[in-house]
Amino acid sequence: MNGFIDNLHLPILFIIGLVTLAGFYTGKLSRVIKMPSVIGFLLAGAFLGPFALNLISTKVQTDLSLIPELALGFVALSIGLELNFQTLKKQGKSVLIIILFESLVTFIMVTLGMLFVGMLIRLPQTVVLPLALLTGSISAATAPAGTVSVIQENNARGELTRTLYSVVGFDDGIGIILFGFCSAISKSLLKGTGGDILSIMQMFLSPLAEIGLSLAFGIGIGFLVSLLLKRLSNNRDILVLTVITVFLVTGICDWFHLSFILTNMIMGITIVNTQTSKNVHTLNGALSDVMPFLFILFFVLAGSNLNFGALPALGVLGTVYILFRGSGKLLGAWLGSLAGGADKIVKKYVGLGILSQVGVAVGLSLIVKKEFSEINPDGHYIGATIITFVTATCLFFDVIGPILTKHALVKAGEITNSKSNKN
Repeated sequence: MNGFIDNLHLPILFIIGLVTLAGFYTGKLSRVIKMPSVIGFLLAGAFLGPFALNLISTKVQTDLSLIPELALGFVALSIGLELNFQTLKKQGKSVLIIILFESLVTFIMVTLGMLFVGMLIRLPQTVVLPLALLTGSISAATAPAGTVSVIQENNARGELTRTLYSVVGFDDGIGIILFGFCSAISKSLLKGTGGDILSIMQMFLSPLAEIGLSLAFGIGIGFLVSLLLKRLSNNRDILVLTVITVFLVTGICDWFHLSFILTNMIMGITIVNTQTSKNVHTLNGALSDVMPFLFILFFVLAGSNLNFGALPALGVLGTVYILFRGSGKLLGAWLGSLAGGADKIVKKYVGLGILSQVGVAVGLSLIVKKEFSEINPDGHYIGATIITFVTATCLFFDVIGPILTKHALVKAGEITNSKSNKN
């Protein structure tokens, strides 16, 4: 079958249309069987990818490598637009403490767990630490879509619901910052430039500079876009300006080696905290018009990296990742709630609502695959390993995550739809 498809030399636009169509209807099928649409997108990609039907071949993945970056740019902007400082201020310091604890505890637990299992199964020494750092930073991210969709579908209202909205938005930001540091350190380790004091200083200063410049650029562009938005009233014009801005920002970040995810997110934060709620609502509406197509294509392409044949060999790594990430989120959220003096209901259930993990996590693993494969064979191994088991474990978390989120909201008494309570 692979050879037959390879010999067809199908036009790239035809492939894009076909795989998007397959993802669209597979996603609908997932919804019919009470599963998140994203599961269908990922599975469609896995069966169309180079390890199965090979319609999405390695060459096609390379040709379409800009799609994940664009999709993540829009995702990062939409996350930023949810992070209103006034709303966070009303919720108090407990939310900030929960976010810090659940992100950092998860990062530490997964990093240490992967370090231990890496040495236990005798992975090459040059691979163990970079692999542990990268997976630890990726584990901190939560998929807002999984949690938010459950909240909206069930008309949830209450303190736990408000806390979940803030936590799933901000912890992606912390995950992105952690990833920036861990990525720079891991690259230095793989390139063998971590031996002297100067190299060690550079290893830490490089991500600081990248994050600082990304923050400054995101704030600057955010203020500029805010000024332009005030002069626009037509929804179509706002959509066009938004798309142009994400394209420009993502391209400039690639050019100057900045974090395009962090920059777009900071741009969104700047906009939401300088614009009227009406303008932000209009901008969110414009984003909702363009993101569904990109989401389908993004997750289908991400799923195409899933090699079912490699999963048995990654079983230990995947199992450790699931156990330590799940435990880290639950323990970190509980400790943060305790330290921040959060409401009893929040303390008891918030950890169950933040386990979903597709979205940013898969996007970061795609970045690892792209950037680290170009360094050396060890980097190629790390990229292939992370994309395979992160995609596979995200399937697990995106199945169990929404189920546990709904359970937590029901137990907290915040689902007001009687029909939902019966399900």
